[in-house]
Amino acid sequence: MDFDYSPRTKELQARVRQFMDDHVYPNEKRFSDEIEANTRAGKRWTPTLVIEELKKKAQAQGLWNLFFPVDSAEVAGLSGVDMGPGLTNQEYAPLAEIMGRVPWASEVFNCSAPDTGNMETIARYGSTELKQRWLAPLLRGEMR
Repeated sequence: MDFDYSPRTKELQARVRQFMDDHVYPNEKRFSDEIEANTRAGKRWTPTLVIEELKKKAQAQGLWNLFFPVDSAEVAGLSGVDMGPGLTNQEYAPLAEIMGRVPWASEVFNCSAPDTGNMETIARYGSTELKQRWLAPLLRGEMR
């Protein structure tokens, strides 16, 4: 078997690395500070502003829903929702490895558990109504 990365994967690796360098690593302290402030205020699980800001940047740069496989996108039946580039596991794995360098980074790319598994399950087995109610907002990063 050939386990070399494809040109597409190498290009996405470079883009994810650059995004991490430009936006995620410089915001690690800000994230920690926000979590600490939220915790002191009794709002530990309130979404952080830094993640919400970075999610918009990642989506604008086409680094969104990278986990979502092409076969899930094909059966999702949604229009007007960014379902990502439709990568295989072999293509996605090295991107997840880069994101994993910061514990919260995968959320910035809308690639964090348990949302990823929920999205794939709903895409494959959910009714049209469930897909509209839950899958579309999950894919847009509007809910967790």
